[in-house]
Amino acid sequence: MSGEFHKIRRLPPYVFEQVNRRKAELRANGADIIDLGMGNPDMPAPPHVIAKLAETAANPNVHGYSASRGIPGLRRALVEYYQRRFDVKLDKNREVIVTLGSKEGFANLAQAITAPGDVILAPDPSYPLHHFGFIMAGASIRAIPAPTP
Repeated sequence: MSGEFHKIRRLPPYVFEQVNRRKAELRANGADIIDLGMGNPDMPAPPHVIAKLAETAANPNVHGYSASRGIPGLRRALVEYYQRRFDVKLDKNREVIVTLGSKEGFANLAQAITAPGDVILAPDPSYPLHHFGFIMAGASIRAIPAPTP
């Protein structure tokens, strides 16, 4: 075994790792960096969110696995949000699924709908997972340049 995995070798360099490496180099040389990177939270969650999290975590009835599609009330709330915000009507039982996050959901979607040898059209530039999830599923990517303003 070579120590490298076939699927990992197929992945392009991770853009955020390259950006983080360059930021570290610049900061080490005294540069003042304004980070407009991944958008990770840079402030603590509001106190009422932390309190609700602690309250919920203390409830022994919520320690099991969620329903495979997600909590019905949350799916219903998502349907209501899409209707209110985007005027899009969704069926909570057929068109909504709750995931741990958008990256996890997108990666699982790629695995579910992609067969080895498929060719996927993806915008360029795009978020890395738009390519990585499908590459990991065995597809080839054909980048479609996004129009520039």
